[in-house]
Amino acid sequence: MPMFLLLLGFACLAGAVFLFGELVTVTGRQRQISLRRAATYGVVRRVSGNPIDRLHFHERVLVPLAAKLAGIVLKFNPRTTVDSVNSKLLAAGLSRRLTPTTFLAMKGGFAIGGFVLGLVVSAVVGAGGVMFIGVFAVLGFIGPDFVVSSRARSRREAVKAQLPDALDLLAVSVEAGLGFDGAIAKITEHMEGELSEECALALGEMRIGETRQEALKKMGERVNAPELQSFVRAIIQADQLGISLGRILRVQAVDSRNRRQMAAEERAMKAPIKMLFPTVLFIFPAMFVVILGPAVLNILATFTF
Repeated sequence: MPMFLLLLGFACLAGAVFLFGELVTVTGRQRQISLRRAATYGVVRRVSGNPIDRLHFHERVLVPLAAKLAGIVLKFNPRTTVDSVNSKLLAAGLSRRLTPTTFLAMKGGFAIGGFVLGLVVSAVVGAGGVMFIGVFAVLGFIGPDFVVSSRARSRREAVKAQLPDALDLLAVSVEAGLGFDGAIAKITEHMEGELSEECALALGEMRIGETRQEALKKMGERVNAPELQSFVRAIIQADQLGISLGRILRVQAVDSRNRRQMAAEERAMKAPIKMLFPTVLFIFPAMFVVILGPAVLNILATFTF
């Protein structure tokens, strides 16, 4: 019986891995389908049979299954909404790879996979392994949120590190006679990284009709970094009051560099305190063994004889 449960668990785990791979790549496949449809637009072909039978497996099975899993996850967690999930994916830079429905379906799939894995572990361990079922299921459910949050945090730190150089480039471009939109385009051309991607997204929003203020506000909300939000507020106030952008950008660049230097000094001051714990736990015991070990052995030898 345990062997059967083990095989069943492995089969379910393999199915969960396959489902995860299909869900992750569904966006790319949908893009390819759209391009194929655009390439064959206007071509009339007479095809017999049921149209549903001509759909691919992921269109007939995986996409509806992902939608159902997403709906179940939203029912179990009423505080979560599609808009909030979309905001998290935008902050983590994953909105182009994952849709909110796909992300919610991944949470449900990982929870089911964790539940099955917990069943397998409990069958192998015995009666004491029942707790693994709930633990693995909860870990599978909150795991994607943790990954997205850590990705958003690292992305925010990368934007803060790249901001001073980007502000210098903006100031030079504006002082050379370029408009603000052209200066943003220079960042996307000559810089790489998270800040360049955010600037490219804001520039695209401005090109499709979004106002500069709204595009910059959305960029500040996505990244949620104090330095970037300060820059956005300064640019909006300069637009409203008619202040020279070059001077504002120079001031913002200096302020951003000062903040980055103070943050580095703060991390350097915290380093000795963080090093104290591994020193006490790992280095001091080894030193005590090396220094006091021979003395303890001599004392023991003395009392033995």
